[in-house]
Amino acid sequence: MTTYTRIHETVGRWATTTPDALAFLDFDGRPITYGELKQSIKEAKADLLAEGVQPGDRVLIVSENSIATVAFLFACSCIDAWAVPINARMSADEITRVTDHAKPRAIVLTSAASSEATAHAKRLGAQSRYGLYGQVAIVTPGHNAPEPVQQGPEQIAVMLYTTGTTGDPKGVMLSHANLLFAGLASANLRGIKPGDQVYGGLPITHVFGLASMIVASTRAGAAVRLQARFSPAALFDALQDGVTILPAVPQMHALLMQHARAQGVAKLEGAALRYVSSGAAPLDPAWKREAEAFYGLPLQNGYGMTECTAGLSATTNAIGDPDTSVGTALPGTEVRIKEGAETGEIEARGPHVMVGYYRNPEATRTTIDAEGWLSTGDIGRFDEQGRLHIVGRSKEIIIRSGFNVYPQEVEAALNDHPAVVQSAVVGRKLDGNEEVLAFVQVTALDATDETTLKAHVADRLSAYKRPSHVVLTLELPAAPTGKILKHKLIETFAKDLE
Repeated sequence: MTTYTRIHETVGRWATTTPDALAFLDFDGRPITYGELKQSIKEAKADLLAEGVQPGDRVLIVSENSIATVAFLFACSCIDAWAVPINARMSADEITRVTDHAKPRAIVLTSAASSEATAHAKRLGAQSRYGLYGQVAIVTPGHNAPEPVQQGPEQIAVMLYTTGTTGDPKGVMLSHANLLFAGLASANLRGIKPGDQVYGGLPITHVFGLASMIVASTRAGAAVRLQARFSPAALFDALQDGVTILPAVPQMHALLMQHARAQGVAKLEGAALRYVSSGAAPLDPAWKREAEAFYGLPLQNGYGMTECTAGLSATTNAIGDPDTSVGTALPGTEVRIKEGAETGEIEARGPHVMVGYYRNPEATRTTIDAEGWLSTGDIGRFDEQGRLHIVGRSKEIIIRSGFNVYPQEVEAALNDHPAVVQSAVVGRKLDGNEEVLAFVQVTALDATDETTLKAHVADRLSAYKRPSHVVLTLELPAAPTGKILKHKLIETFAKDLE
């Protein structure tokens, strides 16, 4: 097995052995080989050095998925700088908060791939740069002290900021060792190999897309078909055009199937697809059956988080298996329930666990104990086969009349209705109690109604678990990954709750 100490070395291997092999299809369809990718990284490195980037510096990459994003990510690796990828769809205020915390030497914006990045570039006074990687804009906000550099793989490679929260940003420091381990684990799990084409719809600014899509594919010598912004129509077309591996989140699958039905397609036929996975959000049995019938393949489930470089566990089920767990721990990692409880907080330990939170030692100590166990904040249990089941987030548990209500269970009951695309359930404080609120994305606003959905779940849920309000919508607020932003639901649909 080839030994690496930096993530860019994975590209160098294939650029030497198979330079003409396809590495990426850009967001606009432009192909680039591994040999060309190595040259693109070299050009991106030269651009960063020209801006004064040194080892230990942070480089903010404000981006959508593109070859430019990949080239500058690996260019940072070449310099021993830290890549800090953030999504271009973040607001100016959000980018300012990250910039103030990370104190980057340079900011790179993928202006060709994103109108939002172009707008940010104009606001910041960034200058355009061109290369084999495409077009970007670069600005240097100031001279900031570099961080210490480690000669081995424990050097920080990437810092990712956790999304969907408010207040002070948290920068998750991931080392080259973290990413190389996670990429290999993902490639092995999916059986990725040269000649495969991985669908690149997950944002590279998110750990799932970065580790399980980009690093996994370059470790294996496969190609990635990049999509700057998720579109069910673009995914549908890509599945007819050579994609073999589809990593996605449940919302992406749901929207794809909805699009296919609108085209009169009930089942995917004649595609090269051989592996389909889901992560970042729970599955429910009815939806899993529907997805497997559409793909004609087993839908593998997984569990991970930014602080664990994406992966903790995954399934390897046969098609039709009713299992909706997140599988067993990935090889080389450990997962347990805190204090040996039957149901409780999930803890993880292994080479996938982050180095820590940047400039926040207190939060790091709170999250990772002296023995290296990381507290995930998720509640889970193991079944008799040793498979992990996610019950919910500890912070999302709704306490109604003294009973614990897990949103995932209510969502599963709602999603079992044929008119429901996906749903999200949260709690709202009342005097001395909490009520259950359900927000439901439907195929059409006249396909069902609140009364029907309440009756639908009445036979499936105990009275205290049933939602007090069911809000129907054609779209739920979501992050670039497709993950529903639950903290925005009550604000977004405030008028519907009056």
